[in-house]
This record gives sequence, structure tokens and C-alpha cells, in this order.
Amino acid sequence: MPGLLRGVARTAVVAGTATAVSNRVSRRQAGRWAQQSEPQQAYQQQPPAAPPAPAPAPAPGDEMSSKIEQLKQLGELKAQGLLTEQEFAAEKAKLLA
Repeated sequence: MPGLLRGVARTAVVAGTATAVSNRVSRRQAGRWAQQSEPQQAYQQQPPAAPPAPAPAPAPGDEMSSKIEQLKQLGELKAQGLLTEQEFAAEKAKLLA
């Protein structure tokens, strides 16, 4: 009988520990998901950003470097999530036209 009682007690301790660890992991994951969804919710609540105004016409020699800089800025805006893929493509087409 003591061996049976010891086995039941060990099983209870293991099951209790596993449950506690599982609950802690679940709470931590839920917290991380909540933190990740906060910026997305804030972004969804904001009105869409207006595309950047076209820059004034540069001197003929600086035209290529100016376009490259503008493309880099558009890429950064897209990477930050401020421009959608469609907005990025439309602005890129305007620059390269």
C-alpha cells in the first residue's frame, strides 16, 4: 500500500507541475500576442496616410540620385506599414514614369 500511495502522490505532483507550467506558458503567449496586436489595432484605427507630395523637379544631373532617394523613402514607408503594396506600386510608377 505505501508503494501505491507513493506512486499516486508522485503522479499528482507531476500533473500539478505540468498544469502550472502550461498555464504560465499560455499566459505569457497571450501577453505577447496582445502586445503584438496593439500596434496593428492602432494602425487600423488611424486614417490612411496621404502619399508623399512629389518633390520639385531637380537639376538634370541630380535627377537619378533624387529618384533613388525618393524610392528609398517610399520603401521605408512601406516597411513601416504606412504604405500598402498598391500605394507603393502607384508611387513607384509615378517616379519611374
